[in-house]
Amino acid sequence: MKSLSLWMCGLLFISLTGAHGLNHFPENFVVAKRNDANPVTLTCRTTTDGAVTWKFHGEETERDVELEDNVQQNGQNLSVSEVDTPMLGKYSCWRGEEMLSSTYLLLEPEEEEELELSFRCWAKSYDCNFSCEWTHSEQTAVRLGLGHDCSERRKSCHWVSSDRLVDRRFQFELSHSLSPYAEESTMLKLTAEAIVNLSILRRTKRFYLRNIVQPDSPQIVKCQEGKNDLNVIIDAPSSWSTPHSFFNLEHEIEYVFKDDGKTGRSSSDRIPKGISKLRVRSRDSLVPSAWSQWTPWKNVITGKKKLCKCKNPAKSCCPELPSGYLDNCKKRRKKKKNIHTKQKENA
Repeated sequence: MKSLSLWMCGLLFISLTGAHGLNHFPENFVVAKRNDANPVTLTCRTTTDGAVTWKFHGEETERDVELEDNVQQNGQNLSVSEVDTPMLGKYSCWRGEEMLSSTYLLLEPEEEEELELSFRCWAKSYDCNFSCEWTHSEQTAVRLGLGHDCSERRKSCHWVSSDRLVDRRFQFELSHSLSPYAEESTMLKLTAEAIVNLSILRRTKRFYLRNIVQPDSPQIVKCQEGKNDLNVIIDAPSSWSTPHSFFNLEHEIEYVFKDDGKTGRSSSDRIPKGISKLRVRSRDSLVPSAWSQWTPWKNVITGKKKLCKCKNPAKSCCPELPSGYLDNCKKRRKKKKNIHTKQKENA
């Protein structure tokens, strides 16, 4: 056995504090089973020959320590067996004052330990991107990967990481290669890895893209007043897949009656008169997806004498306005503002 310059005094303390500081996935790491007699090898990544020195967490020792039998240096590499919590953390190999490489030794969780699938995913359309959100508890680092390369932990996997947000969430943006125009027959395979106290937890989840589609809120364009009802003109959100003739949306309108304040809903774009306000939500009409969020409530203003009264039409569902009407409104607002400013100056 060779003598190794490795800081072992206070090892447990450093390991535990290091767990809280590891808020990202290290470039190089090795995962070991707890108390497994089969050793794991930590490789010193160098292209030159010569003796190297291994350190733990970058700490030097004042004197060489004869290591226990479960940690041995074999040439330039380090062999570790019967791994337990005090031995977890960052190992680095050095030649003189130069650090050649570093590797984190992490622990594979026991079978009874489970990673709660506390993330949800959604897509605003059938385009090539979708989003995921992870609400964490003890995890200090989380990453997601799509496809077989990630589920099999191949080096070719493209992992997507996220900084932890202040409200206990991680957010991710992922891309897929599914065609939006073809019938979806292949499930997306999403692998999640999380670090908790220098243990790495791992789970895989499968789902169809169509099952996570949730459009953004639609746009209420205007209300057309008919003889017996109101026709609400609704546009798809700008983030929805095009052409809209192929990617159809169905809408649901919720409205409030002026007289008694009761509410009603309609899957048609025609609703009764006598409405004080309305809001709309949408979903895929062919593959019933999750409903979008409701639009903000919009006041319903009808009648020629009440022609929006120069109010912000973005907050009201108004009939189609005459040409130049809004420009005149802006001019009147500007004139009124100038008069008010002069009155303040003369006061």
